[in-house]
Amino acid sequence: MGDGYVSLVLAFFALVVVFSAIKVVPQGRQFTVERFGRYTRTLKPGIAFLMPLVDRVGRRISMMETVIDIPRQEVITKDNAIVSCDAVVFIQVMDAAMAAYQVENLNLAIVNLAQTNLRTVVGSMELDEVLSQRDHINARLLTVIDGATTPWGVKVTRIEIKDLTPPADITAAMARQMKAERERRAQILEAEGDRAAQIARAEGAKQSAILQAEGRREAAFRDAEARERAAEAEAKATQMVSQAIAAGDLNAINYFLGQKYIEAFAQLATSPQQRTVIVPADLAGIAGFAEALRGLIDAPQASGPRARTPQSA
Repeated sequence: MGDGYVSLVLAFFALVVVFSAIKVVPQGRQFTVERFGRYTRTLKPGIAFLMPLVDRVGRRISMMETVIDIPRQEVITKDNAIVSCDAVVFIQVMDAAMAAYQVENLNLAIVNLAQTNLRTVVGSMELDEVLSQRDHINARLLTVIDGATTPWGVKVTRIEIKDLTPPADITAAMARQMKAERERRAQILEAEGDRAAQIARAEGAKQSAILQAEGRREAAFRDAEARERAAEAEAKATQMVSQAIAAGDLNAINYFLGQKYIEAFAQLATSPQQRTVIVPADLAGIAGFAEALRGLIDAPQASGPRARTPQSA
């Protein structure tokens, strides 16, 4: 009976030892193996077997990317302004053994490292640079912290500034400065718009004056051409009338004098100072003037033969 209990105890102990020697490592993690307290190897994801009563799992390290929050702190800038800032750091363990045995508390070490370097980087810049150059701050912090954590088997993938908050009085001063700058830009834009409008109006007036001058020149040219043609027509008509008079055609002189007579009365009627126009009832004077002119033309022709008669005698 006692031997049976002993056998059961030994069997249970054997099962416990066997199951303790079998380890299953989940995906995204790695286990370190220690033999009598000394690191021997690293277990990858999957099933692994340890030597019972000799080997044991030392550290369980996550190989996934981890986010570490950097607490808020106040930093004095180069121009003695106090800025409250915080950040986040993204890390990934590349070597489980180094991360387990090269630093005591990995997360705390990275937090302190990020805080000290954040004070260093922000303290070397002026307030305007700190507020406007976040990318530059992130890049400098990433370079410094990644280089410091390399011996720990850790890769710093990203570091981002979450918030940069200056004091309330500086924030109010910045708001007033921004408002004044926007008003100045608005005034500049308004002045440039007025100047452009004045230039456009001046250019339009110039083009209008040029077009009007060209129109007047063209009109003067047309008027001169019309007067020239009218003068040519008048001269030609006068020449034709003269030739008709020389030929003894009284109809031509009657037409010419009648036309001038009518034109004179038409101008007299259209005069703005003339209210009453007296038109002669008898226009026979024109015919009489033509008959007189005919007599003047016939007189030399009649005296010509009488002058030649004595000579023939």
